[in-house]
Amino acid sequence: MNKISATNTGALMADDDGVITLSFLLLPEYGMMSLLSAIEPLRVVNRLAGKEVFRWECLSEGGDEVYASNGMALQQRMCKACDTRPLNLFVNASFHPEQHTNQKTIKWLQGLNQQKSVIGALDTGCYLLAQAKLLDGYKITLHWEAKSAFHERYPCLDISSELFEIDRRRITCAGGTAVSDMILHLIEQYTSADMASLVCDQLIKNGVRDHSDSQKVDLIKKMHLHNSKVIKALELMSLHLEDPFSNKELAFALSISIRQLERLFKRYMNCSPSTYYLKLRIEHAHNLLSDSGLNITQIALASGFSSTAHFSRRFRDFYGVTATQYRAQIQ
Repeated sequence: MNKISATNTGALMADDDGVITLSFLLLPEYGMMSLLSAIEPLRVVNRLAGKEVFRWECLSEGGDEVYASNGMALQQRMCKACDTRPLNLFVNASFHPEQHTNQKTIKWLQGLNQQKSVIGALDTGCYLLAQAKLLDGYKITLHWEAKSAFHERYPCLDISSELFEIDRRRITCAGGTAVSDMILHLIEQYTSADMASLVCDQLIKNGVRDHSDSQKVDLIKKMHLHNSKVIKALELMSLHLEDPFSNKELAFALSISIRQLERLFKRYMNCSPSTYYLKLRIEHAHNLLSDSGLNITQIALASGFSSTAHFSRRFRDFYGVTATQYRAQIQ
């Protein structure tokens, strides 16, 4: 095997014939959009180049077909993961990633790390890599919806909000169409900028987004907010979900009175600061219930509630069921 184009932003590995093979380990409920966003640009490169520049393969833990989150399964035959030693592996996961891992796969991943393979993750695939202790010391990213739950589970890891991160032998991506931006970036690195541009044309894609672009439409832009005090208040709220500010503390941080704070929220958010703040914290708890293995007490504390009973009542006010009932439903 030969390493090619080694840079400080990471290095894919080539097979003995010079072709780069990308392997995708599909966990149940994976995001099919993520997989196709990776494969299609590679297919177009090969067609435009008139030769095989990239190869790809799909792996599953047992060699059987894997159903995606949309209920569909690919017709392509799956390779049994533990029977292969890929040079460039991406773990593709989406919903309930912690429910779809096992120790045999973790040991296999650790073996790939020892052989110096490039190991990456799409969407929530970082959960499996974190369990294998393969993310320590690396900058990583994952889907914005799973970020808070992942941070609660692995608070010491360096998690960004970027579309993708390439840090030495770790390549992580938020998933969805962001995968195409990551792959196009790699195409540019390992072929040329002209080739990446041609692939964009073929895919009717308006250029390659930079890795630092936002994963989702900024709330401030979405709501067309222009008042600096309200914008600052929203930023403070989002940063302090576990230890929420009181209205008095928020007003002090903004150098305004509590009465003025309440008037601003009524005008721009059509609710009181306390109502909006509570909604943020309950939504945070909802994400943790869906995407983390934290227990109800831990989730209540992580969402700024000192009492589990109070948290459960508030959760029921928003969603019609208690936190315990909701978790039972999704499981």
